[in-house]
Amino acid sequence: MGQRLGRLAAMMLVASAAGYGVAAAQVKTTGGIVQGGASADGTIRIFKTIPYAAPPVGELRWQAPKPVVPWQGVKEATSFGPRCLQGQIFGDIVFKELSEDCLTLNIWTPAKGAGDRLPVMVWIHGGGFQAGAGAENRHDGEPFARKNVVLVTVNYRLGIFGFFAHPELTKESGRNASGNYGMLDQVAALRWVKDNIAAFGGDPANVTIFGESAGSFAVSALMASPLAQGLFQKAIGESGAYLAGRTGTLPLKTREASEQDGVKFAASVGAESLAALRAKTGDDVLKVALKTQPWFSPNIDGYFLTEDVAKTFADGRQAHVPLLAGWNADEVRSGVVLSAQKPTAQTFAAAQRKRFGDAADAILKAYPSSTDAEALESAASLQSDIFIGYNTWKWIEVHKKTGKAPVYRYSFDRKIPVPADHKVNGVPATSRDIGARHAGEIEYVFGTLELSLPNVPWEPVDRKLSDAMTTYWSNFARSGDPNGNSLPKWPRFDETARVMHLDETTKDMPESNRARYEALDVYALEQDK
Repeated sequence: MGQRLGRLAAMMLVASAAGYGVAAAQVKTTGGIVQGGASADGTIRIFKTIPYAAPPVGELRWQAPKPVVPWQGVKEATSFGPRCLQGQIFGDIVFKELSEDCLTLNIWTPAKGAGDRLPVMVWIHGGGFQAGAGAENRHDGEPFARKNVVLVTVNYRLGIFGFFAHPELTKESGRNASGNYGMLDQVAALRWVKDNIAAFGGDPANVTIFGESAGSFAVSALMASPLAQGLFQKAIGESGAYLAGRTGTLPLKTREASEQDGVKFAASVGAESLAALRAKTGDDVLKVALKTQPWFSPNIDGYFLTEDVAKTFADGRQAHVPLLAGWNADEVRSGVVLSAQKPTAQTFAAAQRKRFGDAADAILKAYPSSTDAEALESAASLQSDIFIGYNTWKWIEVHKKTGKAPVYRYSFDRKIPVPADHKVNGVPATSRDIGARHAGEIEYVFGTLELSLPNVPWEPVDRKLSDAMTTYWSNFARSGDPNGNSLPKWPRFDETARVMHLDETTKDMPESNRARYEALDVYALEQDK
């Protein structure tokens, strides 16, 4: 009997190692051993809040991330820890537990062991570099893991804590640079992935970075940064890139300009030194930043970014990796069509002549306004293009020319269902959102429709589209090509100029509206001279 029990125990240990007992799975990292949990069916191992750098607190506030402080014993990794300290900037990004001690990441892995070498996807969240976190319901990694990839989500410092530049910080750095701590956090996380992900069954030589909005801007910046070279092999961008020059959303400032913002902020806090600033609580610093806020975001610091991202791409010095990128058909349409004061044919034309000056004729040809109805449509398109469409288009165009790698382009067109009791300005809404809005694709990409938005009356077509998008994205991470699994064929944009439209029916179509982006491109290039 004793021998039988011994054999049974041995068999159970083997089964556990093969993935059947993953709830008690332990993995050794460079910082120490972590113990994660598992999905309900026990097939996906889940590790939450693993430190990838030292807590950036005290003297480490506004310094580049330092290595993880090793721990003894086994660190429990079954619950999400604090998100990075931030204000409530956006209505759909709200957290209860916030802290400066937040440099952690989360992993979902279907691998049965360290030798599986599965493709790895690292998600960089959006939120304007002011808000957000790796751990949100819409970022749950289980659906991706079920596509046989290892999914990683990352926290990085935000706002005043992630992007504060100051002459004293520049001098202190030893690199003649300051700001961009949030971007350096992302690099540190990617280095951690390179050093550790094999232990979770991932392939450190097959890493895809992907992000939305500010996360997509970050992807374009990481492609241009010398510090990130070799840390990833593929890139996906959803709505946004640093290629619109000084005219675009989240324009890159020089280090010197960012330093002057920092000097003004320090004066507003009444701090005469870095020591005084670091002595203040994080809550106190954040409170003042939210009141006086210049928009703290990445700058051309001479270290993470040695030059403007657009120049790096134009000169072909970016990471030459396959790129899948696109944007949503109606990024900010609702802000225009729901405005109390809607544009008319006359007011729209006058506004663009004032805004674009000598370039106005070309802009008005691309965005016509012969009637009030046409003016409203052109205004909605123009605002969406200036916000996100143009800079993402430019990214794709330039990487197509200089990137020496496949490029795939998409347009997310699905108008999301809305809850039956949803109202707009007190009036019951229609059954569909007003266009395919900014960030509306995230739940589809992650396969988290019900988890993220349980009150939305999702339809079978939404679930089908979501599964297709998760599959396209994971296929791309696996091989640099989104095709496979009996999905509609997605042609390479760099070879065919055809765009994959993701909607109730998924199909590729010839590129449209190119004249709009070319008109904006001429204007942007003139402004950057």
